Amino acid sequence: MPLSALPAKDGLKKALRLISSHVPPLRSSGGLSLPRSIPLSRKGDAAPDHAAPLSLEDVLSIPVLATNAEDEAADAAIAEGRFFARQERWEALEQRIAAADAAREATPGGAPMADLIAYGARADVVNAVEHALNEGLALTERVTLDGIMSLERVRLEQARAPLLSTMVALTHLDIAWACRRTLARKPHHRARASLTSRAEAHQSRASALLSQVPDAARPFVAAARCALYCGDTGSDLRQIADDYIGLIQLDPLNPRHLRALGTHLAEQGPSGLSALELEARRVAAQVQDHWGAAGYTWVYFDALARSDAACLGVDVAFFLDGVADIVARAPSQERINLLSAYCSIALKPGQDTPPAAAQVRAEIAEAAHWLIRNHLRELHPMIWAHAAAGFDNDAQVRSVRQFAERGRKDALRAIADLFRDEIEAGHRVVFTPDGPEVMAG
Repeated sequence: MPLSALPAKDGLKKALRLISSHVPPLRSSGGLSLPRSIPLSRKGDAAPDHAAPLSLEDVLSIPVLATNAEDEAADAAIAEGRFFARQERWEALEQRIAAADAAREATPGGAPMADLIAYGARADVVNAVEHALNEGLALTERVTLDGIMSLERVRLEQARAPLLSTMVALTHLDIAWACRRTLARKPHHRARASLTSRAEAHQSRASALLSQVPDAARPFVAAARCALYCGDTGSDLRQIADDYIGLIQLDPLNPRHLRALGTHLAEQGPSGLSALELEARRVAAQVQDHWGAAGYTWVYFDALARSDAACLGVDVAFFLDGVADIVARAPSQERINLLSAYCSIALKPGQDTPPAAAQVRAEIAEAAHWLIRNHLRELHPMIWAHAAAGFDNDAQVRSVRQFAERGRKDALRAIADLFRDEIEAGHRVVFTPDGPEVMAG
């Protein structure tokens, strides 16, 4: 799904089916191995064996949040957009998106409210197409076309209103991406040629619609134009960079634009990776007043997690300065969980990672020590679960509850590994509002 066009909450919660259902017990270079369960004694049983294996919960105590302000704000914005669409209040929808965009309304994590409202308005159409593709329905089925054609008619009835036109263009992009995703998961799909043709047609229509929207200082429109680069490996590097620089100038406090720039450059292959360092420094200079060195870090953020080649070009010291500046300027627990999960989980090297890239990953991952020890106060399992699959919004998960539970367990293992010396000495780690405290076991 286009990075600059935020997916619906339903899409976010479907994300990342890539996690294995088998989560290994905690093991570290220090030799710590904590089995998952501890035998429970019943009345009349012999005294408990103090040498019995411990569970992670026996040695770690940290508040776990089922939801947070970020999720609640996103859910509310998406529901608002869905309400406008289902009530066919298109003029009100246009006005609401315009107001949110002009005021730079955002969730606590920086997601633009205008993007979320707009996705809510088109979510029913996109979800219907995705469901049809997942069920293997032919592209000739009406469900794959009726929704988008209805939005096209609404656009004409509303005199091609700019923000409604942008919303319709984003719907075409979402459908194009859904077709490509189906092809990626089923490379031998019987309708491969039709899916490819449909994806190209929707992509072209999105581009045509956006070319008709008047140029204006609107982040919502600029982000939609940048979303056209998602999955396009033949784009002009200078055009990508210039378009994103223009978007970032309009909305410098939103890290999603910076992250998307790095991802889209990395998708261009060796030439894009060569440009990544230059553009990261260019962005860092542009947003220095807002982010310090963190502009550099945000541009490299997803590219490093997904590409070993990107690791070979990053300035590690500059990147870590940026991590510190993110914490200094936006120390919310959502952001601390994101950075901690990134360092602990997302940067783990793969089996084929070259030694030089693995070394870079390890150096950056060391930041997890001070992030968790000095700043972590509560656990957001969904963030850790997303980190385990590289923050991929396009994959699917069958059970949100199981997905979150895996994130919780991954987080506990990472935290226990960090405190392994204290735990092996028989202590228990308890996270308080003032930070982690080591107590007698």
